[in-house]
Amino acid sequence: MEKVNKKSLYADISMIVVALIWGSSFVVTKNVLDHITPLYMLAFRFIIASALLILIFFKKVKKTKRDDLTAGFIIGIFLFLAFLAQTVGIEYTTAGKNAFITASNVVIVPFLYWLTSRKKPNIYEVIGAILCFVGIGVLSLDANLTMGLGDLLTLIGGFFYACHIVSVGYYSKKHDPILLTIFQFSVTAILSLIFALIFEPKVSSVTGEMIFPIVYLALFSTLIGFLIQNVAQKYTSSTHAAIILSMESVFGNIFSIIFLKEALSVRLFIGCLLILISVITTETKWSFLRKEIAEK
Repeated sequence: MEKVNKKSLYADISMIVVALIWGSSFVVTKNVLDHITPLYMLAFRFIIASALLILIFFKKVKKTKRDDLTAGFIIGIFLFLAFLAQTVGIEYTTAGKNAFITASNVVIVPFLYWLTSRKKPNIYEVIGAILCFVGIGVLSLDANLTMGLGDLLTLIGGFFYACHIVSVGYYSKKHDPILLTIFQFSVTAILSLIFALIFEPKVSSVTGEMIFPIVYLALFSTLIGFLIQNVAQKYTSSTHAAIILSMESVFGNIFSIIFLKEALSVRLFIGCLLILISVITTETKWSFLRKEIAEK
């Protein structure tokens, strides 16, 4: 029992690290976009991540079937659209708001799942959706009740992240999740590079301000974050995982205040709090509180 508890503790600590890494990625992305265009940044980030994954899991890649490629391609399109909207969106809004609005994908997922499985959202998911969109409104709408371009793009990115999560859930039942990850990263890398070559000016020079942030995003936010999450979730409950990983948006906002000197207003605090509560409500149904009361 003690050994299991230790593994659970280590798993929770590991996921806190993942949430910290993912939270920091909003600030890193915001800064690196001062030196490179969004599509080239995504292309380099996912080329590095997918190449390393292919090297690590080369034996699995050799066993790839056509169905694996098809599934990875579909998931990869959603991942590409999600990252594109989020990354372009962060250019026109703050990193903190980008982090919290992106978290709305957790609330959108049950409703997309409803369309594919005919399973209706429960009352917690409905309440979570209401709280989330109220929070987004408080966070993003101005006096004329209009939403800025950056916040709108980020919300669109959240929608495509939700599509990505649902598609992963659908295809992972029949396909190796490692292969799906490799192919979705590869598709995102290829699409980013193609669209970058078409729509963005060529990268004229490579500087340290570009290289180090992109390597950080590729290695830590993408590759290591994914590996830690998948290993850690074997040794902890989904409730713990949901609560801890939802802290990504909190850490994103904290880092943006510390490193980007973004202002913390009462309106920002209320909007972020509502979105965080909506995420926890949807993911956990507050079961951890009922469990604690029962134990007492």
